[in-house]
Order: sequence, then structure tokens, then C-alpha cells
Amino acid sequence: MKKIILSLLVLTITFSLFAMGAEETNDGSIRIGVSKLMSHAALDAAEKGMQDYLDSTGLDITYDFQNANGDISSAGQIAQKFKDDGADIVVGVATPTAQALANVFMDTPVVFTAITDPVDAGLMSNVNGDEGSNIAGVSDLSPVEEQIKLFMDITGAKTIGNVYASGEANGVVLMNLAKEAVEKNGGTFVEAAVANTSEVMMATQSIIDRVDAVYIATDNTVIAALASVAEVCKDSGKPLFSADPSGVEGLDVLISWGFDYYSIGTETGKVIEKILSGQEPGKIGTVYLTDPSDFELWFNLDNAKDLGIEIADEYLDMAAVIIENGQKIEK
Repeated sequence: MKKIILSLLVLTITFSLFAMGAEETNDGSIRIGVSKLMSHAALDAAEKGMQDYLDSTGLDITYDFQNANGDISSAGQIAQKFKDDGADIVVGVATPTAQALANVFMDTPVVFTAITDPVDAGLMSNVNGDEGSNIAGVSDLSPVEEQIKLFMDITGAKTIGNVYASGEANGVVLMNLAKEAVEKNGGTFVEAAVANTSEVMMATQSIIDRVDAVYIATDNTVIAALASVAEVCKDSGKPLFSADPSGVEGLDVLISWGFDYYSIGTETGKVIEKILSGQEPGKIGTVYLTDPSDFELWFNLDNAKDLGIEIADEYLDMAAVIIENGQKIEK
């Protein structure tokens, strides 16, 4: 009799725990798993913009924010975790995390953000979308040619250096675009490849004596170590351009021109909202930001003075932010 009572008690407790778990995971909220490649100003802003927009819609959403810390294998583990947890939508912030999610989820919507070229990354065959596909998202393709021309015009530089992540599709695409732009403007391009952020300073040092200036694209691995690039450029008296304004404050970066990544996040939230309203991801495709208000142009006049570079008023009139006498002046 005691054995029977004990068995019934165990079954009752087990059933109760199962019921509690079912109640917690089936509360009616939409489960969104967000996998970010690493934490730096741009990707953090994209993540925040997405969440703020979705929170403003009144949708009942439960988030699972995960950070791969720049590790590709971790990105794969996060993707599997989201699948095991039964996520309703998954979001890849940057190329490797989106690729990892796409490899695991065949039916669940996969939304990418802050990716330069989703076709080159293998996420879709057409930027306008693939019929029946579960993938859509937002690109952060920068106006690389215009950036390079502005940089060369202002500095007079003829040889431009670039550090990029050879293992990230985004980094390779941007490096090739920068090389093409430099050569189109009659310059010489010198690149250095890295595998991770710890190699960025050494890679910059390896090319700094062979270049007139350094251009850094929206390469996540390199942007995460932008302070190291700025230090090397400052010590060598070479101007630095960053295509990501979100992380340049306090650094010796002469020019920064690129996206407001919070806006990238807002557009990502809108893509998710469309999917939740019934639109097929494959019919949404890739969203590109083209409104001038989504871009910011920064000039650091303190750094310009140190370098002996004068920036014409016609350029300063275009700026959203100017750094002068250690102060940030927003126009």
C-alpha cells in the first residue's frame, strides 16, 4: 500500500511540474529569440531600436536575448537553443548569427538585421525575396563609394588602408567595395585581414606606414576594436574614417559617415510586425534604408587640427555632428 501511495504522489508531483511548465511557455505571448554576434554600439543600437518599436505596438512579446560574443560556434548553439525552446520568430543581428539561424530554422521566420549583402551571405537568392522563403530582413549597406570619395577629397590621401574580417561575409563584401571605390578614384588600396578583434591593432600596425589614411567599414569584428585602430592612427599621424558613427565619440576619428543603427533596428521591428500580421517573409525580402535622416555625418575638428587638415565649410554644412574643443555639437 505504501508503495502505491508513494507512486501516486510522484506521479502527482511530476504532473504538477509539467503543468506549470506548460503554463509558462504557452501564455499566449509571442516568443522572439534574438541572437547578436557581439556587443558594440551599432549592434546594441539596432537591437534596442527593434525592441522599442515592437514594444510600441502593444504586441505581447517575450524576448530571449543572446550574445555569441563573436564566436561562430556559439551562434550555432544559440540557434539550436531557440529551436529547442520553440521560438516563434528568430532574429539574427549581423551576418554569422543570421546564417546560423537560417541553417537551423526551415519554417520558422528568420529575420536578419545589420547585414550588408544577404545574397552573398547565402540567406536568399534575390534581395527582393524568394517565393516561399522564411527569411527577410534589413540591410545596412553603406554608401561606400561616396564615403571613400569624401575621405580622399578632404584628406588628399592617395593610399587608403583597410582592416577587415576575412571570416565574415559582411567584412569581405565591404572590403571589396572599398577597394573598388579607392581604385575608381585613382588611389591605391592596402588591406589587412583579421580573424578576431584581438588581431585588429596588430593588423593596423602592419599597414600604417604604407598608407596615407585608414578607412574602416561597418565590419563588426573591426568596429568592436575601433579604439585600437584610432590609437594606431593617432600615434602615426594618419587620418581615420569610420563608416559607423555610433562608436566614434571620444576617439580620434576624423570623419564618420554612416547609419543611425537605431533606425536599422526600428525597420527590423517593422519587418517583424509585418510577419506577425500575416505577410510571408519571402514576399518582404530585403529592406534598405535610403532616407538621408537615417544617416549621420560626423567631423572631428580637434583631430583635424592635430593632423593639419582643414575641412571646408561646404562639408561642415552637411554634418549632423561636429566635435570641437572636446564638445559634441549636434546640428
